[in-house]
Amino acid sequence: MFEALTRRLGCRSRMLRRLITPLALVALLGLAACGDDDESGGGGGSTAADTQTTPPPTPDETLSDTSTKPVIPRPTGSPPRRLVVEDIVKGKGPAAGNRSTVVVHYVGVNFSNGFEFDASWDSGSPFPVQLGSGSVIEGWEKGLVGIRKGGRRMLTIPPEMGYGAEGYPPDIPPNETLVFVVDAVAVK
Repeated sequence: MFEALTRRLGCRSRMLRRLITPLALVALLGLAACGDDDESGGGGGSTAADTQTTPPPTPDETLSDTSTKPVIPRPTGSPPRRLVVEDIVKGKGPAAGNRSTVVVHYVGVNFSNGFEFDASWDSGSPFPVQLGSGSVIEGWEKGLVGIRKGGRRMLTIPPEMGYGAEGYPPDIPPNETLVFVVDAVAVK
């Protein structure tokens, strides 16, 4: 076959035959690999459009949607030595004060390993907190002041304002920094 092709093209020299023979082979293999363009499903191959999926939401996307349980990104770096309060979503209405009752949904993770140790979202029941009563850890007492209904706040709480040197075994080790994402369902 290749001999006929080279003769038809008038290639009599050996050098041109060496050049044309591999090119012809590549062209034939390329045509064979193309298959048919019939969309009847006979090809069995998949296209990029067939295999594309929607990527899962990023932690930042879940953090800003207060209608869903937040996914707290695994903390990195050194834990802060002081309470860090970050409003992810600002709420509306009156701000929580020292004697306010704040009804919250929350998720809590350990800073050292990202382990989720508690989440009110799992039970479906929000949790009432009366600020200034001493019923919750100091990091919540101070970190929730100023939150408004509909707000979502991230609290990074040093051990001294959390469970300290004792921790809260088995889920919270001694001297653990805690990260909470807290949603204010209501402020009274």
